[in-house]
Amino acid sequence: MIIPAIDILNGEAVRLYKGDYNQKTVYGNPVEIAREFRDMGIKYLHIVDLDGAKDGMPRNFETIKEISGVLPFQVGGGIRDAGTVDEYLKFADRVILGTAAVEKPGFLREMIVNHGAERIVVGVDVRNGSVAVGGWLANSGMDYLDFIEGLKENGVKTIIVTDISRDGTLTSPNWEMYERITGMDVIVSGGVSCVDDIQKALAYHGVIVGKAYYEGKVDLVECLSKG
Repeated sequence: MIIPAIDILNGEAVRLYKGDYNQKTVYGNPVEIAREFRDMGIKYLHIVDLDGAKDGMPRNFETIKEISGVLPFQVGGGIRDAGTVDEYLKFADRVILGTAAVEKPGFLREMIVNHGAERIVVGVDVRNGSVAVGGWLANSGMDYLDFIEGLKENGVKTIIVTDISRDGTLTSPNWEMYERITGMDVIVSGGVSCVDDIQKALAYHGVIVGKAYYEGKVDLVECLSKG
């Protein structure tokens, strides 16, 4: 599954460089971009509320809700309590838990019981082998493979794994990191730079494409025809 990303900061679609909020490129209106993806044949989107991820609560909720009228999507960023999960799942296909999955494993289990593993995805954001939290701004001190083992025990089926040092760099994903993960549906994220990267990533559960599309490095219509 090829999943284009729309990261939202201050109501705009942006891409960050290596997760740095001070190094952003603005690409336009998130809803209009979602319509462009729909028109080219994309079936599913990856939406991140970057303000929410940093602040610990939704900040672009209405914009994200508007996108639900365009295409189905998974959404993450600042989803750290049951009420927020419930509200998002009224219109989103599934939610992504990141910081909450690290800091509140009991909450993660509860959400899976309440909504099913197919609707609760965990984002595993990795910097130098450790899981990052708080919008990628803090280090949990937890090894990413140890964290993933714990996710398996809690009933998680699907994870989005991002090497933060590759995100927004167009330097190709950290394939060695993905090869070490077993027993999970893995969505590749971070560093996708070309059609070859996308084709290689499709050996996994899916691939998130961001800057490579926005900077004209890949033709998603071509990728869809090959996929």
